[in-house]
Amino acid sequence: MTNPVIENVRRSLGRTAQTPLSPRPAIYEARQPEAIDSETFLNEVKKLSGVAQKLIPADIDSALKTLVTEQNIHKATAWETPYLRQLGVTEILNSLGVKLISPNASKHEMALCELGVTEADYLLPETGTLVLHSSFAKPRAVSLLPRIHLAIVHPDMLRADMHQVFAEAKDQNYLVFITGPSRTADIELTVTLGVHGPKNLFVWMLDG
Repeated sequence: MTNPVIENVRRSLGRTAQTPLSPRPAIYEARQPEAIDSETFLNEVKKLSGVAQKLIPADIDSALKTLVTEQNIHKATAWETPYLRQLGVTEILNSLGVKLISPNASKHEMALCELGVTEADYLLPETGTLVLHSSFAKPRAVSLLPRIHLAIVHPDMLRADMHQVFAEAKDQNYLVFITGPSRTADIELTVTLGVHGPKNLFVWMLDG
C-alpha cells in the first residue's frame, strides 16, 4: 500500500520509490576542547557582561566591602558550604551591616536580597559557564533570585567540556548552568539584562 504522505515528499524531492539512497554523510571526529585555563574562563565571563577577576583569599574582605558599597547591598544570602565558611563570607557581610537571609528562606524573602553568594561545582572556560549542583545546603534560588550573583570559584573547578561535566555529575539530580547575567530580547532584538534572574554576575577566581 502506498503512503500518500511519503509519495508527496518523494514528488517534492523529485524522487521515486526506485531512487537509490544518498550516501551516508561523513562522520567527523569529535571536536577537541581548547586549553583549560582560568584566564580563558574569566575573559569569556567578561564578554558576557559579567565582572570577573582573580583574587587571593586575603582579598575577600576588601573585595566584599567594595561590592557592598558600590552596589548598595543591604540584604544578602549565601550557600552554607565549608569553603564559603572557611573564607568567612557571612561574617564579613555581617560586619559590614548587611542583613543575612537563610538560603532556605521563602522565595519572596530571597527575591528581596540584593546579593546571592555561591561557589560553583564546575567551570567551562570556552563559554564562561558556571555549573552548580543543587542541594539543601546549596539551593538554586541563591543564584537565581537576588539582583546580584557572586560566585567565588577556584581553578580546580575547571573542566574541558560538558561531556566531562555530565560524566562526573551523572548521579546528581539537578544542575544549574549559568552563562552570564540573565538576559532576554524583545521582538526587535533589544537585549535587556536581569528580566528573568540576576542583573549582575560577579565571578571571583581565588588562587591559593
